[in-house]
Amino acid sequence: MASSLLCCPFLAFVKRYELEGTWSEDSQGKSGQIHTEQISYGFRLCSSRPHRSPNRSKRRQKKEARELSPSKEAYRKRLAETLGLNRTRILAFRNKPQPPLHSHYHSASLHQQPLKPRRRRIPQSCSKVLDAPNILDDFYLNLLDWGSRNVLAIALGHTLCLWDASTGSVSEFVTIEEDQGPITSISWAPDGSHVALGLNNSQVQLWDSSSIRKIRTLNGVHHSRVGSLAWNNHILTTGGMDGNIINNDVRIRSHVVGTYRGHTGEICGLKWSGSGMQLASGGNDNVVHVWDRSSASSRWLHRLEEHTSAVKALAWCPFQSNLLATGGGGTDGAIKFWNTHTGACLNSVDTGSQNHLALWKYPSLVKMAELTGHASRVLYMTQSPDGSTVASAAGDESLRFWDVFGMPDTAKKTDQKAAHEPFSPVPRIR
Repeated sequence: MASSLLCCPFLAFVKRYELEGTWSEDSQGKSGQIHTEQISYGFRLCSSRPHRSPNRSKRRQKKEARELSPSKEAYRKRLAETLGLNRTRILAFRNKPQPPLHSHYHSASLHQQPLKPRRRRIPQSCSKVLDAPNILDDFYLNLLDWGSRNVLAIALGHTLCLWDASTGSVSEFVTIEEDQGPITSISWAPDGSHVALGLNNSQVQLWDSSSIRKIRTLNGVHHSRVGSLAWNNHILTTGGMDGNIINNDVRIRSHVVGTYRGHTGEICGLKWSGSGMQLASGGNDNVVHVWDRSSASSRWLHRLEEHTSAVKALAWCPFQSNLLATGGGGTDGAIKFWNTHTGACLNSVDTGSQNHLALWKYPSLVKMAELTGHASRVLYMTQSPDGSTVASAAGDESLRFWDVFGMPDTAKKTDQKAAHEPFSPVPRIR
């Protein structure tokens, strides 16, 4: 194959050069012959003229050279220079040719097989374990959240504790009075400075973490404990044991601006879509509802009833706005994927045990890793604002950190000069 490739240019060159010959006729106008030029550099093209003596050929060459016009002579010299015919010999290797750049890499790459994409290594053990005493072992509550300012909040009974992941500092932020608590849900506002607390006595409190003061209390929202919270800009959505879902505009005095009714059990999961136009709710009645904010009606858009246990885990796809994932607890143990435009169930996967975390690849639903370490079922989970780390809390009163997704490239460049580690050693939450 190599030799044939090398021959092709040579043959093309010969063909082109023969076309540069001249056509002559005899004195009687009869057909003449093609005269192709001869080169005296150790290489000669075949000629259709009969063989003649060398002396006669040399004399004819000199005569033709004298008869050439200056333009033809210039063209002939330029052609010879371009084709490298000015050398005394075409194949005369006087100096060793220079080796090509990266010759070793180039020769190796010719025989190299296509590389398979490397599978990212996922650590199988947690990077940090913190003690979380008095955390409530209640599946229907939401007691863990990580704010946009990289501060993690966790409710331990009546006390809200804050852990700053940037500095490793821990503080007891507030302790709720006995007749109001315990804390049953927490959620950071989008600004990362304000945190909402749902209480066992049906109250919802708003706190400023910078000044450590309570801003306001939302009364009369529910008739029993508030186990779920979700922010949508200035709208705080609350879900209670009474089965009601309330939209509260925290900027105005009459804060209740909408009510969704449809669940017959406690609301244990709320999640707004990335666009803020659809709300997903999961309840102890094993039902998932999808609500449309733009609709004038308070009736659900879709009612999804395929789970067989309470639905707490809800997640919207970040790159496909109408794709919702829901997870059932207890004996259900399944993750289901829904098209919220049509309400159709697209796929389902059985996750198995609840005592560990599992990472699944979408849409193939291949299990990438199992993260074990908790001694009892995992109750609460949240993700760091940069998306690299997952924190989980369980009934074994431990808070564990998992470096599942790796540090983003932008964060790596920013943290190269940082003196502290992302997770500094802290012996206890309090």
